[in-house]
Amino acid sequence: MSADAPSRGAGQPQGQRAEAGKGSARALFPRTLRLLKHADFERVYKQGRRHFSSHMTVFYQRQNQGAARVGFTVGRVLGGAVERNRIKRRLREAVRLRHGLLTGAVDVVINPKKSLLRVEFATLLQEIERAFEIISAKAREQGRQKT
Repeated sequence: MSADAPSRGAGQPQGQRAEAGKGSARALFPRTLRLLKHADFERVYKQGRRHFSSHMTVFYQRQNQGAARVGFTVGRVLGGAVERNRIKRRLREAVRLRHGLLTGAVDVVINPKKSLLRVEFATLLQEIERAFEIISAKAREQGRQKT
């Protein structure tokens, strides 16, 4: 950072910066809705089911309680760190916009393909939406069969 570069939030009074942060926090993808532990990822991979689409594979497993949680695995085979981070950012935003379609307690792991970098965001949203609808329907069926 150079000496004459403005600091973040320069030109805004202190109160406005704090409020801008509050508003953006509501739009984030909170940790409570994310799959974070390695053991949870392994469980979904080994015991869960799969849904295939043209730009990703979605693994899912129904849970007994809790909210729907989503995790991402973006391996090194998909490119360098910049490309992998771009894929994760696009996926997080698509999931954030469509998370309401996931009903019930289900853990989901999204494993993207390299083609996800070149696809239009609207197409990505459609694929996430379709996958979440299918997963919710199948999770409801699994719940009825167990009872």
